[in-house]
Amino acid sequence: MTSLDFRQLPDLASRELTGSVMYANDELFAQRENLIAPGAAQHDLSAFGHKGKVYDGWETRRRREPGHDFAIVRLGAPGVIRGVVIDTAWFTGNYPPFASIEAVCADGYPDAAELLQAPWEPLVGKVALLGDTANAFPVDSERRWTHVRLNIYPDGGVARLRVHGEVRPDPAFLTGTIDVAALENGADIADCSNHFYSSPRNIIAPGRAANMGGGWENARRRDDGNDHVTVRLAGTSLVDHVEIDTSYYVGNAPGWARLSGLPAGSDATDESAFVELLPKTALLPDCRHRFRIDANTPMSFVRLDVYPDGGISRLRVHGRLTEPGTP
Repeated sequence: MTSLDFRQLPDLASRELTGSVMYANDELFAQRENLIAPGAAQHDLSAFGHKGKVYDGWETRRRREPGHDFAIVRLGAPGVIRGVVIDTAWFTGNYPPFASIEAVCADGYPDAAELLQAPWEPLVGKVALLGDTANAFPVDSERRWTHVRLNIYPDGGVARLRVHGEVRPDPAFLTGTIDVAALENGADIADCSNHFYSSPRNIIAPGRAANMGGGWENARRRDDGNDHVTVRLAGTSLVDHVEIDTSYYVGNAPGWARLSGLPAGSDATDESAFVELLPKTALLPDCRHRFRIDANTPMSFVRLDVYPDGGISRLRVHGRLTEPGTP
């Protein structure tokens, strides 16, 4: 994977994946939790508080002693990190001139005090930053990480920290019947016909969507085709049942849906290799649909076709892994 395309991978630190900023040595001007907030940082030129200008990011006070500031982030989904984005959006005269990234792979749920003593390892050395810029840096490491530490030199403000990579879940939890299409279990989107309004990755995100903006919605089709999304499963799996959720999609839900699977070992680029798991079935708007699947062949991908278009809140594919896709 090149340094130019790592930003297409999931953000392992995102709050939407239940990431958390566990600690910051200073957050006087703007709180640390903003670092992993979904969406781009916002800015209101007229917004001032009792501590000064209000920023949608993490900002520390001006240091008057040696040292540097830092924040510790627990990844919502542990994994292999391919690159990071240190976004200084809206910070111009108060951004840190330099930063570095360290990481650790920790068992269990260490607290902030334990992480302060952890054996942190460098991922991105001390690099120069630009103000009001999404500063992107590739990472060359094949190891699995659970936490990252953002160091800024010597102080200043960072709007967002994005940690892009590939999910590597704990294999101890990949047992029994699980959602083999869940991003947090190692699945991901392999292909999508259209994502005009929102990302298809939303349909395999944890939890339930809070509104229509939390699912996958395509543009209105004006031809004779249909839209579709393909999910690479967490590993080859025997599928037991699926859930196709159209919650919050009322006047823009698909009229019908069809689910097909790719038998393990088949070519994912060959559409004719997919076999039908759920025939074309009418859907209701704003409804969680559940369907039993009678399939005895392990699948490595599933493809959801919606007819002719429309929004899907969540896709759950419950099954049993026969061979996990990740160790």
